[in-house]
Amino acid sequence: MQHLAQINIAKLLHPIDDPRIAEFVNNLDRINALAERSKGFVWRLKDENDNATSINAFGNPLWIINMSVWESAKDLMDFVYKSGHVEIMRQRGKWFEPATQATMALWWVAPGHEPDVEEAKSKLEYLRANGESEEVFTFKKFF
Repeated sequence: MQHLAQINIAKLLHPIDDPRIAEFVNNLDRINALAERSKGFVWRLKDENDNATSINAFGNPLWIINMSVWESAKDLMDFVYKSGHVEIMRQRGKWFEPATQATMALWWVAPGHEPDVEEAKSKLEYLRANGESEEVFTFKKFF
């Protein structure tokens, strides 16, 4: 049985320590803890602050990254769309620039595998270049 890995990136409207982003930052610990308590949660990318906001994966500190692994697509979808995560997701326009290309990708991994940032970035780039396939996909079409 495969696990589902995800990368989700977003470009902040202001630096992470800007007061205009404070509401987002102040909810990170709560939402990350909610994820970790959610059914099917396996792993998430963390830095020394127990989140991933200091990981500069794209050469610009305004781009932040979120990565996690889940036991199933249903478990991830339930967390994203049926938990307290929804209230924060609905407000993303206050903190992030509108996306002009894919910012989220999903792919299957072997149980126990924790993808690194380079693997996740390559999956997102593959999705942008080739669209959805068995290699990488989105919530719109699971393979």
